[in-house]
Order: sequence, then C-alpha cells, then structure tokens
Amino acid sequence: MNRIVRENYPASKLPEDLRPSSDPEARVVVTVETQDTAVETPPERRVTLEEIMARRRPPYRSKEEIDAQVRADRDEWDD
Repeated sequence: MNRIVRENYPASKLPEDLRPSSDPEARVVVTVETQDTAVETPPERRVTLEEIMARRRPPYRSKEEIDAQVRADRDEWDD
C-alpha cells in the first residue's frame, strides 16, 4: 500500500471542501493512501497442446477428396 504524508502543509493549498477551518494560515498534516479496491482477477487459463490439436481441422484429406480435387482442376485446365 502506498502512503504519502505531508506534515506542516498549508491549508490554503487544499481544496475548499478539505480545509479544516477558515483560517488561511493554518498548517495541517495531509496523508494520502491508496485503497486496494481492485478485485483480483484470476490468471487466464492457458490452452494445452491437446486442446489446440482437438480444435483444429485435420490437415489431411481422404484419397477420394484428393482425387475429386485433381479431377476438378484437370477439367478446369481443359476448358
């Protein structure tokens, strides 16, 4: 926790709503602390290699799919 303390600080430098009195010559001690209000978020779970492999499409095609693609390409070239 961060903490800043200023002793003997002129009250005239404070905003109106923080001044303890109407005396402009008053000296005060100002303490500023940070609040730990941030909610700690859990670290993101890392994806395993097995999960990555399960999600991706297989890089191979069946023999029939390859033959069909070759035939389609060949027919395209003949046109």
